Amino acid sequence: MFKRSMRRCCLLIAAMALISGCWSSKEIEDLSMYAGLALDVGDPTPLERELERKGATYDKKNQITATIQIVPAHSSSSNQGDSSTKGKVPEFLNTTETGDSLFEIMRTYSTRRERAVIGHHLKTIVVSNRLLQKRGIDSIMDFVLRDNDIRPSCVVFVTEGRALDTFAKNASGTVPAQQLRDFLRNRFRTNRIMEGVNLTRLDALMRTRQSFVLQNVVAAKGELELSGAGVIKGASGKWIGSLSQTDVESISWIRGDGGGGAIKTYDWRGEPIVYEIESMKSKQKAKITGDDISFHVEIKSEGRFIENWDIREDPSKPKYMEKAEQLFEERLNVMLREFMRKIQTQYKVEVAGFGESLRIQSPKTWKKVKDRWDEVFSEVPVTFDIDLHITDFGSSTK
Repeated sequence: MFKRSMRRCCLLIAAMALISGCWSSKEIEDLSMYAGLALDVGDPTPLERELERKGATYDKKNQITATIQIVPAHSSSSNQGDSSTKGKVPEFLNTTETGDSLFEIMRTYSTRRERAVIGHHLKTIVVSNRLLQKRGIDSIMDFVLRDNDIRPSCVVFVTEGRALDTFAKNASGTVPAQQLRDFLRNRFRTNRIMEGVNLTRLDALMRTRQSFVLQNVVAAKGELELSGAGVIKGASGKWIGSLSQTDVESISWIRGDGGGGAIKTYDWRGEPIVYEIESMKSKQKAKITGDDISFHVEIKSEGRFIENWDIREDPSKPKYMEKAEQLFEERLNVMLREFMRKIQTQYKVEVAGFGESLRIQSPKTWKKVKDRWDEVFSEVPVTFDIDLHITDFGSSTK
């Protein structure tokens, strides 16, 4: 009886040990969560230079400047000289450190902050194009992809200015790192916004060594805007140029993955007319003749004639609608041709999904050309067949 009781007690103690929680847990109040990471070319801030002058330095090369956006900041006194808070707790705190190892930089933050930083809630990474011109994206993002603290759902952007500037305080009082992530929700309103490239997707793109694009961010006077895209060359992993907002629209038409948007053009009197996209479909057909490759893209869309500045015309008339459809198709054709010229002649890269279509439709051909696909694609003929259909002209014609 005694032995049975002892056995039950041992089992109970063991069960309690198993369900008692994580042995290595840390209270969230003792940690600083950062929502954003901005990566720039190494250039120590005035504060860093002053600290180094007074002896706060270690063996390093100033190759990369990393800024983390901590939310929430726990005390206004922690805000590096930002007097605008006037004693109030700020919505976020930017902390910058320069070095040649992101991991070392992350640990160095602990020498300047009372709470250790943790990346479990990292939402956004913004990389400067200047940094991506000097170093390949695979080396820059190596630590981020290895670190178990950082979730693979984190989205990566590129900027042609300083990445740090995209994390500046704004008039709305929102956290810029979170705001950038939230912008992506508006894809259903405009096809100038790309599908976000998260770390999982980025890792896959880098492994294939194929060229790709990242959404570009511009910052001015505390405001942020998603504008165009940065082109990353697959072979080098470096930034080689930019695509415009119109080019981003063209990519969505070729892929057929846009959620919304518009086509604006001008009628025969020079007055603006606008087509609102309600649906779009695209089919890329690869044609293989010996060693020659070509593509034919069929694009179909339905939409609304949403705006007309020419008061002398009646949009309800069938003839006018036919002319308008033709004008919208011509405008889209011009957009696509300009985009193709840019990627095939200017940058000599393929970033619109043609390689994926070739891989699916002709695996043998893809196997032959995948290692030099950018070079091959620059000589590949691409034709378009566009069919836009206006379904209605809104609630009023006058």
